[in-house]
Amino acid sequence: MSRRLYALIAVALAVVIFVAINIAADNGLTTAKLDLTANGQFTLSQGTRNIVAGLKEPVTLKFYYSKQTAAEYAQTAQFAKRVRDLLSEYAASSHGKIVLEEVDPEPFTEAEDQATAAGITGAPTDSGDVVYFGLVGTNAVDGREVIPYFTAEREEYLEYDLTSLIYRLSTPKKPLIGLLGSIQLATGPGGLAAMMQGQSQPYTVYLEMQQIFQTQVVPPVFKEIPKSIDVLLIAHPTNFTPEQLQAIDQFALNGGRVLLFVDPSSDIASQTQPNPYNPVPPSPSSDMPALLKAWGVAYDPNKVVADRKYAQRVQVRDPMNPVALYPVWLHVPAEGFDKKDTVTASLQSLNLASVGALHPLKGATTSFTPLIWSSDQASLLDASTVRATQNPNDLMAMVEPTGEKFTIAARISGEAKTAFPATAKTKSGKVNVVVIADTDVFDDRFWVRVQNVLGKKIAAPFADNGGLVLNAVENLTGSGDLISLRTRETVQRPFTVVQDLQAKAQEQFQQKEKSLQQHLTETQQRLHELEQGGNTQSGTEAGLTPAQQAEIERFRRDARDTRNQLRDVQHNLRKDIDSLGSWLAFINIALVPILIAIFAIVLASLRRRKRLQARAST
Repeated sequence: MSRRLYALIAVALAVVIFVAINIAADNGLTTAKLDLTANGQFTLSQGTRNIVAGLKEPVTLKFYYSKQTAAEYAQTAQFAKRVRDLLSEYAASSHGKIVLEEVDPEPFTEAEDQATAAGITGAPTDSGDVVYFGLVGTNAVDGREVIPYFTAEREEYLEYDLTSLIYRLSTPKKPLIGLLGSIQLATGPGGLAAMMQGQSQPYTVYLEMQQIFQTQVVPPVFKEIPKSIDVLLIAHPTNFTPEQLQAIDQFALNGGRVLLFVDPSSDIASQTQPNPYNPVPPSPSSDMPALLKAWGVAYDPNKVVADRKYAQRVQVRDPMNPVALYPVWLHVPAEGFDKKDTVTASLQSLNLASVGALHPLKGATTSFTPLIWSSDQASLLDASTVRATQNPNDLMAMVEPTGEKFTIAARISGEAKTAFPATAKTKSGKVNVVVIADTDVFDDRFWVRVQNVLGKKIAAPFADNGGLVLNAVENLTGSGDLISLRTRETVQRPFTVVQDLQAKAQEQFQQKEKSLQQHLTETQQRLHELEQGGNTQSGTEAGLTPAQQAEIERFRRDARDTRNQLRDVQHNLRKDIDSLGSWLAFINIALVPILIAIFAIVLASLRRRKRLQARAST
């Protein structure tokens, strides 16, 4: 056989093997991929796999997508590919329990009528056509869940939205959450008065809670907690009667789960309109001392945690330094969470305001497990002082770090005794309570941007406040599979090194800046007083002695020098940060090309040396 024939046979065999490998991969490796993202963004989480594996009845997912119309829009087409691939992965891992159908609702067809009737929202295009891009899920008992349109704002939460939809279809009977307290989550800041006028704007966390659970507002005049309630969520308890406190006490001792939010200085309470049943405005401070003591928790409603390290950056009215660190508004990163507890294990960041501190009581029979804590650069300030002080720099100067990490949220479990031994029927029992010393966690402005897309409100979180609340509720109901993916997509990745440099620089130069500013104010005031002693005419000062004019000139020089020193202080505040930025820019822009060039030169030199050695040996 000739060498040419051998070559032709080898090429033919290579083609056959290549086609066979592609066919095998297409059939057997449809879900195989390599996910190199930091948080496994493109891989189904274990929580999703558990929910899919636990399906007892089939779930049908109809994916409506205008393939031809949307092909002209690259971003939508790319997102649609990801949705389709992820849905295929759900179906492949369900062993037949998830039936996936794709429908292309072309204009003026029965499929388009079916899409609109199912609740799918069409997005108009510049050409006048409509793009349908949504999902309808149904179960065997006529349950229906709809995603009207997959928006780019929710792309990072795609897996959570899909898994949550499947979870709701797989659990027709939802746990019942009772809502109680001065902060009315179901109505928003407008309260019941706004709801009666049809103008209520519920907090986003409540709207998300409604998708997964049943909710019931406990009337303010309650005398007992309904036995049908699975979890009692108490947000800012104020003005409870002893009879009402005993009702909560008995609910907890008889197996009821409690999620309690107290606050030494609640910003959100000040926004809430008074309840028609109780026209007295909510107090900024909340507490349930008798019950907390019975559950083994110490909490001072007059003390606020102020933290240098976790202080949030806020805008201030200072032209020389428009951004300041506000130590009573905290940005708690992952290092501030208990990574072993399912409520906080998946959290990445929280934005909180004026939080309190929790401590275990000595001799308590319950177990006290911290879930969230401050940094060790924190101390406690009087709540009244915090409310009266407007300047963040003044508050920062008051912080004297104790080295203690103050507990902001804790899980309380185990045997407890009633707080009302003389009148309670149930004297003791095992409690399961989560206490969080902050109510501003509910405030939308701290954690979510709500946008109107195609007539629908779309929530895009930038912190995990909503995840904390829903995780706690879900954990207390006994379900935890959604927790693992609810917060895995949060994209806020703060520059922690930069934040540390800012805090250190502000601490170092703040006192000097304050003294210089005070000196400048005094100098300007004295200068103004001296200038009032004479009249300014054509640039000269009349009515003043030469000594007074010399003193005025000295004060003017002093003011100029003080301003220059203030500019130097502001420069020093940013010196280390600018230096870090320059190094990062050098590494990203110049260092890599330099290293590649050096590598190329070394490689060329080695090759040239080998060639010379080869020639020399011959």
